[in-house]
Amino acid sequence: MKRVSTFAFRKASLVGLWSVWLCGLLLVLLSLYSIRQLPSLEGNIKRPIVMNRAASATPSVTIFSAPWDFEGETGSRQSLAIKSWLALSPDIDVVLFARDPAIVSFAGRFGKRVSVESDIDFTFLGTPFFHSMVARSRACEANISVLIHPETILFSDFISTLKYAHYLHHDWLLIAKSRNIFHFPFHLDDSGQHWLHEDGRKIKSKKLQGILNEKRQRISCGPGLLLAWNNGELPLHAGVLPPFLYGRGFHDLWVVNEASSSGFRFVFDASDAVSSYYAHKLGDWANHLSTAKEVMGFKERNWEFAVNSNLAKLYGSFYFQGPNFTMNLVKLAECSGQYLFMNTDEGVVYDVEEQRKERFGLWKRSILQARRDKKLTACIENSKLMNKQLQSSIKEVPKTKRSLHLPFSVESLLQIVADRNRSVILAVAGNNYRDMLMSWVCRLRHLSLSNVIVCALDADIFQFSLLQGLPVFMDQLAPNTISFNDCHFGTECFQKVTKVKSRIVLKILKLGYNVLLSDVDVYWFQNPLPYLYSFGPSVLVAQSDEYNETVPINLPRKLNSGFYFARSDRPTISAMEKVVKHASNSDLSEQPSFYDVLCGEGGTYRIGDDKCLEPKTNLTVHFLDRTRFPNGAYRGLWEKKNVRKACMKQGCVILHNNWVSGRKKKLERQVSSGLWEYDPGSRLCRKGWFGNHSVSYF
Repeated sequence: MKRVSTFAFRKASLVGLWSVWLCGLLLVLLSLYSIRQLPSLEGNIKRPIVMNRAASATPSVTIFSAPWDFEGETGSRQSLAIKSWLALSPDIDVVLFARDPAIVSFAGRFGKRVSVESDIDFTFLGTPFFHSMVARSRACEANISVLIHPETILFSDFISTLKYAHYLHHDWLLIAKSRNIFHFPFHLDDSGQHWLHEDGRKIKSKKLQGILNEKRQRISCGPGLLLAWNNGELPLHAGVLPPFLYGRGFHDLWVVNEASSSGFRFVFDASDAVSSYYAHKLGDWANHLSTAKEVMGFKERNWEFAVNSNLAKLYGSFYFQGPNFTMNLVKLAECSGQYLFMNTDEGVVYDVEEQRKERFGLWKRSILQARRDKKLTACIENSKLMNKQLQSSIKEVPKTKRSLHLPFSVESLLQIVADRNRSVILAVAGNNYRDMLMSWVCRLRHLSLSNVIVCALDADIFQFSLLQGLPVFMDQLAPNTISFNDCHFGTECFQKVTKVKSRIVLKILKLGYNVLLSDVDVYWFQNPLPYLYSFGPSVLVAQSDEYNETVPINLPRKLNSGFYFARSDRPTISAMEKVVKHASNSDLSEQPSFYDVLCGEGGTYRIGDDKCLEPKTNLTVHFLDRTRFPNGAYRGLWEKKNVRKACMKQGCVILHNNWVSGRKKKLERQVSSGLWEYDPGSRLCRKGWFGNHSVSYF
């Protein structure tokens, strides 16, 4: 009996142990199932994040920025910011997008580590184009490229964060929002290695960071976003980056939204891991550097903000996302010396190094990890606060205007763009030649010619030119029926358009400015202005349309009104008045009127083989040498296998793409010859660094 009861007891014990074991197994399985059901960061990452141990421990970094003028407190803030970047690591180089000689002089103090890049696109007011800045930054050979506001001060945790991100085995885009700080009484010593109090006492960088970090919860967000990315194979985002104007709103947020939506890269917000500050007021140490300088008023710049607002709404999905799109961005935070990715809304932490994810709530219920929970909770709360500050800084939604306008009259535009000789280069164009206009403008930019002004023949080309940063004005008397493809030589459309050109030239001459009129199908190999100036006053210098090499170049009606230089003097103005009047009463284009008025019908005012003298105004007309200023039919240059080489060998200053019928043929001939400087796909001028980024739409 005793043996039976003992056996029963053992059997019951075994059943109990099996029950406990099965319950434990069930709990483990339920726990694993629950964890698999938790929201995960993997949805934001196309491939699992792993540590790339083969990556270099110290990545090369190039910081790109577009500083304003180095004047007053702005200049002092920029100087301090740039010095703070260089102090981070000897592996950091700085590239400044600028054309100001003062910035070139500033950069020279730092040797090879700071360079000035002027070979990007700027507006006629000197505002850099953001899409050109990004394209140039993407062409960088460094491991990591950074775009930053020129007045943002950085500390050592920035380079630590970049080193950490460099380990990620996936292309990434990092963003960080700087903090405003009202008073910043610290500066770097002459060596750029040590931070100093206002009175000159040294303060360690870590201690200074600690002082600033204590205030960070009471600090609002500063201007602009810091953008950093690894120079991998994947693009930052899908689609085309519009021609945003840098520093005029929306451009950085647009990039973040498109990058996040596209899913090519892992996009994360490192605002909580990076100490970056914008100082409103510097200490007394900066007072001796400050000088006053008048700058263009806000009203005269307001249109630039309207441009960016229009572009942000018309391109991509930013407008439809609304102001809260960054709520879904993964956050990177540094907690107790360890970097963690987290989604504060979903309550998920992703530890890259340990390859695991944890629910905040699970940690809070762990007694053994109570101390760790407190630190993690502090990180989470701080990250939530930073996210709120970020959201409060981007509440504005882009708005569109039916049409954009420049707040400048023709007179004020001329004052802005004219060179020291009071000369401007005038192009008159309609929307049918928009890409050719930009190729022409890009070529002149390459030749460092900024005294360009554009007369728009229609509203579409006006809007396009404005978005491309050109000084443009609208001719209110231009014909309103300009054919897109059928407005070439001999057509009624061509006759009407050419008469606009002489009328506009006369208007500018009367305002006291010399005019070099150039059709947009004229390719410039060199700057012709120094040579054209040499002819002196009372001389109108024009291209010859004669292609026969054995006859004089000033034969009847061989003056090409698509390229000529006119001075603002009494003989020229009087003669141009006669040309405009003659053309207004003619059924032909303005070109015959030019010759018949200035050289006489049948060439009665001809002098020699290359001149004419209008007797009533005493204006001399000089026909340019065709070897240096060839028309489109001279010596068959456009039919050469290598047009550029043939022209350079001949000594061409320009080459006119005329003597070809139709816009399409003209366009195809110029593009196929290689004498094309504009990429319509990216809306960028082709640069030496452009590489294989070119997209052809022809």
